[in-house]
Amino acid sequence: MGIVLTEPELVEAVARDREQGRTIAFANGCFDLLHVGHVRYLQGATAEADRLVVAVNDDRSVALLKGHGRPILAAEDRAELVGAIRGVAYVVVFGDQTVERLLLLLRPEVHCKGTDYTVESVPERDVVLSYGGRTAIVGDQKTHASRDLLSRIARTPNAARRMPNGEPRAPNG
Repeated sequence: MGIVLTEPELVEAVARDREQGRTIAFANGCFDLLHVGHVRYLQGATAEADRLVVAVNDDRSVALLKGHGRPILAAEDRAELVGAIRGVAYVVVFGDQTVERLLLLLRPEVHCKGTDYTVESVPERDVVLSYGGRTAIVGDQKTHASRDLLSRIARTPNAARRMPNGEPRAPNG
């Protein structure tokens, strides 16, 4: 189970891992309303190195990226959920507009992005190349999105009073 760390704690943890000869992969995202696409992305990233660091956007940056009403879950909750995914070693919450600063700070051997990118289209590709890292595209095809789940939930009548299979929920929950 991954642990949520502050940036200084993360730098120390990564340094200890490197002293022990471990390689570092890095992934990032909002992870608002965690879904199977997120899990597959992080499992793919886990396979790229000995340790996986996941940077989770803070609430302010999610609101800027996703718009009104987002995030659904607070950054601390999203970080804890991401940390519970098998293979995630460390989670850090960040507020920058991009992960370039974190990439330069940690210098992971592999920067992992989802399949909505190509290696050539990853915005931070040049930063990663500048220190000798590589970019990997991981996860399944991008057919899952939190916004689609939110739309589906909004269209479901009495969703809170029904079980996932459509049966009415018992009065006590």
